[in-house]
Amino acid sequence: MEASVQAEKGQLSIHTDNIFPIIKKFLYSDHEIFLRELVSNAVDATQKLKKLASFGEFSDELGELKVTVKVDETAKTITISDRGIGMTADEIKKYINQIAFSGAAEFVEKYKEKEDTRGNIIGNFGLGFYSSFMVAKEVEIITKSYKEGSEAARWVCDGSTEFTIEAADKTDRGTDIILHIAEDSEEFLQKYRLSDILEKYGKFLPVEIEFDEKIINNPNPIWTKQPSELKDEDYLAFYKELHPMSEDPLFWIHLNVDYPFNLTGVLYFPKLKNDFSAKREKIQLYSRQVFITDEVKDVVPDFLTLLHGIIDSPDIPLNVSRSYLQSDSNVKKISGYITRKVADKLADIFRNDRESYEKKFDDIGLFVKYGMISDDKFSEKAKEYCLVKNIEGKHFTFDEYTAKIKENQTDKDEKVVWLYASDVQKQDAYIQSAQKRGYDVLVFDSVIDPHFINGIEYKLEKTSIKRVDADTLDKLIEKEIKLESVLSKDDEEKTKKLFEETLGGAPKLTISVEPMPTDELPIVITIPEFIRRMNDMAATSGQKSMFGDMPTMLNVAINANHPVTQKILKAGEDEQKQLIRHAYNLALLAQGMLSGSELTAFVQQAAARL
Repeated sequence: MEASVQAEKGQLSIHTDNIFPIIKKFLYSDHEIFLRELVSNAVDATQKLKKLASFGEFSDELGELKVTVKVDETAKTITISDRGIGMTADEIKKYINQIAFSGAAEFVEKYKEKEDTRGNIIGNFGLGFYSSFMVAKEVEIITKSYKEGSEAARWVCDGSTEFTIEAADKTDRGTDIILHIAEDSEEFLQKYRLSDILEKYGKFLPVEIEFDEKIINNPNPIWTKQPSELKDEDYLAFYKELHPMSEDPLFWIHLNVDYPFNLTGVLYFPKLKNDFSAKREKIQLYSRQVFITDEVKDVVPDFLTLLHGIIDSPDIPLNVSRSYLQSDSNVKKISGYITRKVADKLADIFRNDRESYEKKFDDIGLFVKYGMISDDKFSEKAKEYCLVKNIEGKHFTFDEYTAKIKENQTDKDEKVVWLYASDVQKQDAYIQSAQKRGYDVLVFDSVIDPHFINGIEYKLEKTSIKRVDADTLDKLIEKEIKLESVLSKDDEEKTKKLFEETLGGAPKLTISVEPMPTDELPIVITIPEFIRRMNDMAATSGQKSMFGDMPTMLNVAINANHPVTQKILKAGEDEQKQLIRHAYNLALLAQGMLSGSELTAFVQQAAARL
């Protein structure tokens, strides 16, 4: 039987008298962390007892195992209680008085041959208990070891290097940590404040946590289970637990790996609805079911930070306060693994249920396209199942679409041109013109598409991607459309000169006279492709266009075969100018470039002609 506890006083075994100010000011960035650390310690003590029972080293009844948090606003105390392994007086001296000695680390080392205990034990650095002095002017420990014949002990410290240890009146095993809250930390005596902290850090701790007579956590979240144990309803229910107000996700990925690192979790693909600005702090990082952070950019590739869910890994390196990540080779391996799992999941859905994949691609496409322009390894896999959609709503892989275009080419080695619209309504006239000539038009109207087009064009062999209104159609597809001009060369030069003189005050224009079908507009205005792309990318990046509201360069193609052109040549000087300006404004309107007072004046002039 262990000797009776003798009252004594002593000095904490540390190398500086200033350790507590250091802990209070520098070790933890947020004082609320104290509750996470103390509750985690209590969970550890409980998990250790369960392990000992499984090893046959504890044969008594386990009874109800839960951690209880209580607050007494009158006494100004917070008490964290468990029915775990407890401590003897000697163990208090070893684990509490020797600052930074981790009992968790020692336990894992002692029983490492039994089985893998690491995944169940939270503590690591041995400093968590001392976070209590960030909010408490005095801390009591009343504890009784699970060991037969042990006496209860009481340890008290006021935040200095002195402590008191003596016998205590406690009959049940386990530990009570009693914090006497300091005046500057009395906010933590409010129940709603403690409830918020417990909800944040302890929502999925592996032992039941009771606060205010309610169990506040889910000890067995789905990521701790095998995928074979779960149904779709389980994943959807868990998603609602994480995001109660959200629509059901598109699908999910269950992460479960134990070599070369331990990693579990569930990642959900939400319905983004083309909202690339969606909040990105929806993936939470846990370590052994303890919340660490929702800043996961080092663990999850940037293009996947739009996903929702949870990642849990004991192998992700944390700083000493367990508040943020420390980058190392494991982090890169984990990031690569997550990328590979996402790529494989998307490929699997595409191959096995293409119809469903296509229906979801408006949402999935944001992830896929973003990944292709930001991650080369992902891009190599994703080009097999990244889809493009045409005006009719049909989907194609890159290879399928290239083959479709080549069907209409006599020279199969000729360069392929993908025509696309970024705004189907505004570019309708140009789309109709292309379709009348037998050309297909894709739709690239998501917020990521301007960057995506630039990113993939150089990866596609012998392929050029151009917007349907970026130039006249014969130039876009880089081959002659055999149309003859009804104008003589002299009339073409005269027409060009009339337009240059009349539109001289407009932005910089490149004016040409070209033979086009008579059902085209009398004037076709286009923006050079490279300028339009830079403007589009600037807009999606939240930047002001480098060319302001109106581009400084416009291509103005005059339809030599249109009756209006011939009418202009035959008209008097004043009527010529009126017709030219009217046709020019009509072309601006078709491009969505006519607004404000100019639009009002155009409408009034058109009304006057009725």
